[in-house]
Amino acid sequence: MTDTALVVGGTRFIGRHTVSDLLANGYDVAMLNRGNREDPFADDDRVTHVEGDRTSERALRTAKLSAEPDVVIDCVAYRPDDVATAVDVFADVDGYVYVSSGSSYAAEEIPKREGETPLEPCTDEQATDESDETYGNRKAEGDRIVFEAAEEGVSATAVRPCVVYGPYDYTERLDYWIDRVLSHDRVVVPGDGQNLWHRAYVEDVASALRIAAERGDPGAAYNVGDRRAFTLEETLDAIAEAAGADPEVVPASADALAAGGLEPDDFPLYREYPHLLDTCALADLGWESTPVDEAMARTVAEHREAERDGSEWDPGREAEERVLGVKETL
Repeated sequence: MTDTALVVGGTRFIGRHTVSDLLANGYDVAMLNRGNREDPFADDDRVTHVEGDRTSERALRTAKLSAEPDVVIDCVAYRPDDVATAVDVFADVDGYVYVSSGSSYAAEEIPKREGETPLEPCTDEQATDESDETYGNRKAEGDRIVFEAAEEGVSATAVRPCVVYGPYDYTERLDYWIDRVLSHDRVVVPGDGQNLWHRAYVEDVASALRIAAERGDPGAAYNVGDRRAFTLEETLDAIAEAAGADPEVVPASADALAAGGLEPDDFPLYREYPHLLDTCALADLGWESTPVDEAMARTVAEHREAERDGSEWDPGREAEERVLGVKETL
């Protein structure tokens, strides 16, 4: 008998790849979402769609009755109340997986480890806020709810991705850098190019969610990120290799950037202090990550066919040209 997975979300990015991974591994899949976006699985008879708002307990219960899922993967729980309701509604499934975040960690440690690195606190006010500033707090509180549910017998786990990249990435953070590599002979990189913000290829996140549902320990959290972490400059090199391009990567100090009225934080995927997650616990379950050159080749290929260019992250090419002019005089 084929197992059924319910994916809360499922059409946009992580959810979309999760549905594909589940299908590839023999599951029938149901998706719960509001139906506001184009359904990439509309013609696949192995996928059913339950329309509803995941913040509604009634919608969750309707989806459960309709799908009768063996496992549930919750991609769009952004407030602690969402998680609390879900672990109650799905208390008797074989596996409930909450998509948390590497942002749930409070301490700047290298690497950040499950069960060791402290989590962000979460006040009552933060728990109901929806701003970017409280994202990590809310995700951390969701983790704690999962842990408490597991103590009460719920087969619930949390998966903490770092920055996710890959095909259909609506955030366009990596699209900015791909577009720069494809469009310009010289690409300005903030700092010395050696800053490290751990990233996770989206197909690997999807397989991690399935594996956590199948084999994860209730009450456990699992970090997910590329097993080979790349610096920003190495990331651009990987993009160039995948794209068949050969731009000059130009590191620019804070002083050099100031000539263009820019700061390092004006560039996407820059982080002054390294962010690196220990992924050994997930690997111990049999999870593997895609080699970065393969992941980047797929990402660049999809970027070429998409209309995304990361322009919302663009610090301004004219400003960069002023920086490049300063660099030439040094």
